[in-house]
Amino acid sequence: MIDKEIIKIASNTENHGVLDNHTHFSKLKNPICGDEMKIYLIVKNNSIENFKYECESCIYCQASVSLLSRKAKNKSIEKLINFVEHAKNCFEKNKNSFDKGWKEFDKIMTKKNISRKECLLLPLNTTLNALNKKTL
Repeated sequence: MIDKEIIKIASNTENHGVLDNHTHFSKLKNPICGDEMKIYLIVKNNSIENFKYECESCIYCQASVSLLSRKAKNKSIEKLINFVEHAKNCFEKNKNSFDKGWKEFDKIMTKKNISRKECLLLPLNTTLNALNKKTL
């Protein structure tokens, strides 16, 4: 059964959509299940100014990208990269503790959701991919 918290987080779609004037973009597909993620970013002065997404994916992926799109805004690229590194390792531990500013991820990046790890990490990996290349 799907956790009610996952559904609640995923239902917040305020950042769903396209950013026409994006500075960074990436599209990745999860080879395991076919989930697809598109991330649009506006980065200025090494900080994420705006974050939009489009996805054709499961509820876990949607919850992760919804939370990420809200929490990444106005954060430095360095802080985002540090968060992603921490997130990739959090499924092995029994207790998570994300830094202030990323705390809500404690609700979804848990050992009980390890079977959905790739779904939960797809938005993070897509965002990292976007930051590694600039669009024209």
